[in-house]
Amino acid sequence: MRWIFALILFAFLNGPAVAETLVATGTIRSMSLIGPSDVVLIEGTTPGALDHPEQAIGMEARVNLYPGRPIQPGDLRPPAVVNRNEIISLQFDHGGLLILTEGRVLDRAGIGERVRVMNLASRNTVTATVISPGLAAVGPTR
Repeated sequence: MRWIFALILFAFLNGPAVAETLVATGTIRSMSLIGPSDVVLIEGTTPGALDHPEQAIGMEARVNLYPGRPIQPGDLRPPAVVNRNEIISLQFDHGGLLILTEGRVLDRAGIGERVRVMNLASRNTVTATVISPGLAAVGPTR
């Protein structure tokens, strides 16, 4: 029984290691959604680069991506659901107290990302977390 384990281990360690890197198939402009035809796996490994198409498909390019260049995690972001100058609802919900007001978004952001928002009532700039399109939460984190 031990010799089978040793044989499998030997084959695993000495077998061909196939490492792949995810690259763009063409130029992808920043703020564009990435689809299945926009990326491809190539042989070879690049430290820090993505290695599965599922990690990029459906994400938004944070910067321009060029053909044949490895895609890094920092090159991508969740798709933006709020855009600069958009009016959204700001929500403060803590300890049974719920306050809603309107704010103007100062940056683009996706769900779960933090964004600067100007409270239209007070003209103060706050940092909020995007919950859904048109809604962001302010206040203590849970």
